[in-house]
Parts: sequence; C-alpha cells; structure tokens
Amino acid sequence: IVGSIGAVSAGLDLGKEGPLVHIGSCIASLLGQGGPDNYRLKWRWLRYFNNDRDRRDIITAGCSSGVCAAFRSPVGGVLFALEEVATWWRSALLWRTFFSTAVVVVVLRAFIEICNSGNCGLFGTGGLIIFDVSDVKVSYQAMDIIPVIIIGIIGGLLGSLYNHLLHKILRLYNLINQKGKLHKLLLALSVSLFTSVCQYCLPFLAQCKACDPSFPEVCPTNDRSGNFKQFNCPDGYYNDLATLLLTTNDDAVRNIFSSNTPSEFQYTSILIFFTLYCILGLFTFGIAVPSGLFLPIILMGSGYGRLLSMLLGSYTNLDQGLYAVLGAASLMAGSMRMTVSVCVIFLELTNNLLLLPITMIVLLIAKTVGDSFNPSIYEIILELKGLPFLDANPEPWMRNLTVGELANAKSPAVTLSGVEKVSQIVDVLKNTTHNAFPIVDQDVLVPGTVVTGATELHGLILRAHLVQALKKKWFLAEKRRTEDWEVQEKFNWVELSERELKIEQVAVTHDEMEMYMDLHPLTNTTPYTVVESMSVAKAMVLFRQVGLRHMLIVPKYQGAGVPAVVGILTRQDLRAYNISTVFPHLATHKEQQKHK
Repeated sequence: IVGSIGAVSAGLDLGKEGPLVHIGSCIASLLGQGGPDNYRLKWRWLRYFNNDRDRRDIITAGCSSGVCAAFRSPVGGVLFALEEVATWWRSALLWRTFFSTAVVVVVLRAFIEICNSGNCGLFGTGGLIIFDVSDVKVSYQAMDIIPVIIIGIIGGLLGSLYNHLLHKILRLYNLINQKGKLHKLLLALSVSLFTSVCQYCLPFLAQCKACDPSFPEVCPTNDRSGNFKQFNCPDGYYNDLATLLLTTNDDAVRNIFSSNTPSEFQYTSILIFFTLYCILGLFTFGIAVPSGLFLPIILMGSGYGRLLSMLLGSYTNLDQGLYAVLGAASLMAGSMRMTVSVCVIFLELTNNLLLLPITMIVLLIAKTVGDSFNPSIYEIILELKGLPFLDANPEPWMRNLTVGELANAKSPAVTLSGVEKVSQIVDVLKNTTHNAFPIVDQDVLVPGTVVTGATELHGLILRAHLVQALKKKWFLAEKRRTEDWEVQEKFNWVELSERELKIEQVAVTHDEMEMYMDLHPLTNTTPYTVVESMSVAKAMVLFRQVGLRHMLIVPKYQGAGVPAVVGILTRQDLRAYNISTVFPHLATHKEQQKHK
C-alpha cells in the first residue's frame, strides 16, 4: 500500500490498479487465516477458512474486490476473477464475489459523497464513472467498421510486440535485482529520474496553442488539476503536451479520452506522448516498486487510437475520444488477452453502452491477432516467476503422452504403511518436501473373500496431518490398528486443519522413534486416481477442473509384484514447460519457444 502510494505520487508510468488487486487478495488471505503467522486470531468462525477450497474462494473474492476498487467496476471485477484468476469456478463463488464487489461499491460511494466537500483532494473525481464519455453521440456507418478492424489488428500486433519486449526486459531486470538491494534501488532511481526528466523536458518541444473561449474549463492553468497547462506559454495560450504529461495518470487518460475536442491536441504532441509512454511502459514495470500494467497499457493504447483518428481525419465519423477508448481496449486485449472482463470494465469506466458493439469487435480481433504470436503478459510473468498456474487448455502434444510415462520420468513415489514406525515417518518428512504420501498396506484380507496377501491402496495422508500426529504423540507401543474412540479422544478437526506446523518444530525422543503410528484414521480414503494409461491432457483437465493438489496414478494391471501406486501428480508435474523439458521430442519447436 505504501509503495503503491509513493510510486503513483512520483508520477511513474504505472497504475494503482494492479497493486489494488494484490492488496485485495492479501487482505482476504489475512482475514481467512486470522492475521499474520505470529499474531493469529483464534476466533471460532475463522476455522471455516482453514481448508484449501474456502481459502481459495476468499482470495478470489479479494481479487475481484481489488479490481472493483481500482476501476469502480463491480461486474468487471467479478468477470476478471472468472476470466483471469480462478482456476476452479462454481456458482457459489459467483455470488460471493458479486457480494464482495457490491460492498466495495457501497463503501466507495459513501466516501465519495463525504468527499464532495472538497476536503479529500482529488479522491472521488468523476464519481463512480472515472472516464465519462456518455455525452458523445455514437453514430457509425458500415464504412466505420474498417478503421475499427484496423484498430483491433494494430492493437493485437502492438500488444504481442509489447509482451515480447517486456519479457526480455524483465529477464534483464531479474539479473540486476539478484545482485542485491543496492542494485534494486539504483535501478528504481534511474527509471524515476529518466521519467521525471522526460516529463519535464519534452513539453518544450510542443508549440503553444491559443485558448478557445468555448472551452468549458479555465484556460490556461498551472494548478494541480486542469486540462490546459500554461507551462512555458504566454497568457492566453496552453501547452497541450504539458497538459498530458504534467498531470496524474488518471487525468491524462481523461484528457485523451475527452470527446468533441478535435483541435485540442496537436499531431506531434500525441506522437511524442505515445512514443514516450511506450518506452516508459517497457522500462518501468519490473523495478522494485508495486506497479500495475492496466494504466500504462491504457495510456499507450489511447495514444495510438487518437493518433489513428487524426490520420484518418475526415474519412471517419467517429469522435477522436472514442478512437482513444477503442485503442486502449484493443491494446489491453492484445497484451492481456482478456475480452469479456475488459469489455465490461470499459463500459463501466466510460458509461457509454453505445460503444458495446464496436468494443466487442475490437477486443476479439486484438485477442485473436495477439494469440497467434505469443501468450498473454500474465502467462509470461507467471513463467518468469515459476508459479505453477495451469493453463486452461492442455497442449495438443500432451495427448501423445500417458501419465504412466510421466511417472516413470520422476523419482518413485514415497509410500508409507498403514501402521508405520515413527523413525520411518520422521525420516521421510525430513528428507522429502512432498506434501502428501500414499498409504499402502501389504498382506491384506480382501473383504467378503478368503483371498489373503493382497495389496491395498488405503488412501492419501497429508504432511500436515503427519506432523500434527507427531506433535500430539500419537504413538503405539506395539504394531496394531486403533479404535475410533482413541482417535476422537486425541484429535479434533480444528487441529487437523492447521497447516503451519513444521517437522523441525516437533521433538521426538530416541525411545519414541522405535514406536509405531496408526495412520489409517488420518488418511483420506477416497483420493482421486487415474489409470496409468490415461493421457496427460485428460489428466490435466480433470486436475484443473476439480481443483486438486494431488492425483494418484494406479497400475493398469493387477497382480503379484505390481505396486499399488505407480506415481503421484502435482501441479508442477502437469505444467507444459516442465513436461517439454523432460520430453523435448514431443513438443514442436514453436511450442518450445513459447514456454522459454
């Protein structure tokens, strides 16, 4: 929060929208777990968020609330979470996120009303509609579809180019940031200094324009807000480039989105503005400050949209401000590859439903063009950070690989017996980082038959439950199975939902190491399993749609000497990049380049 305030106030080419999404998610995560690790609240109702599903749900609601707070767009926030964030969506999550954004809007509206007195600075400007263009009359003919298509194509091309160049720069920034805090600081200071120098010096290149008496606002002005900056011009004249650069990013967008202003900005000024923000948009994101991509992309897109309308001149009937809106939307779709959420966000930002048909066309064209070159900017950043976020659709070559072959390329699965020696459990926990272990029993009597010597896959036990059992001294002097009443006396569901305890925090004596633990009561006896002959593509769809953390692979054939478990799959195992690294012959050259 502090970093975002400082960065936006410094005039850097970044937005508060991206950080607000993170802030909303962080607040939701802290609420769900009762606060930071060392100072957690133990309220009874907070226990309901101790499971993975509800924790994911509340963080998703926090994310949609952040988008809503940033753009004052409640429906857009819900759709953003659906389209871009959540890997597992259900109807209950829909109304929960919608309720969250509704609360955000009510609180925002209340503060805006309080601040109408003018005591809150620039907060609340524009009410719930930040960039209002509802006063313009949108009338277009069949011939206007051609420039709209051109905007979509250019947006897709520029968006994919922006993603490609930003990927290279972020890799360079990663190398610089790894050298230490001083290098991080110097990099941020260099970008900040370069931004300030450009924003102050470039307006000297623009020619002064005479103020028109028909302007609805004071002209010229040098106040903190206002659309007509005097800068270096004589009285009665304003500097249009200073009007765009020497103001807040939100005001710059309002100025360039302004309708019925065909002569307010010069062609050269818009060209300089567009070029500068392309450069700043590439070099500002990635420095050690909280930064968002929404506003820089809107500024770049609106610049080239307005530039295109000036080039077309009398060949189009659409207003220059509308071209700026369409340009911003097309570049967002070309870079971020979002369509539905961006469409609704822009409608809620601009308050003009008449823009809906052409906005939809622009977004679809830009996304289609961008997808043909590289992945979205979010996927690129996830790859750089190494986060195991699964793609919505598996790669085509994943159909040619089975989960059994994938398991054979990994180290063998670590299994435990239903009644296991304490020393073995401690050894496994200390020497592996696995989060779950299959429980396999040997020489089992098959129920309802006289067959003995069978191997049983009893289920899956979590690392957290093993550590909790060690902490509670769930030890047996002899190797036996426990009764239900023994388990109920020792454990409750609140303790078993804890996830923070580490094996290093648990002390086990030498004598206790020789004792046994009955793991049967703590085991999930109905884990999701797939046969080893299933394709990786189908397993990935199942894994993602159900929202799993682990998936067991069982053998196709049963018999003596055949293990009960072939392997275990996690998110990291199903990432296309990790699979193509192990099986490079399956992925084509183009697909390998995509994940580099």
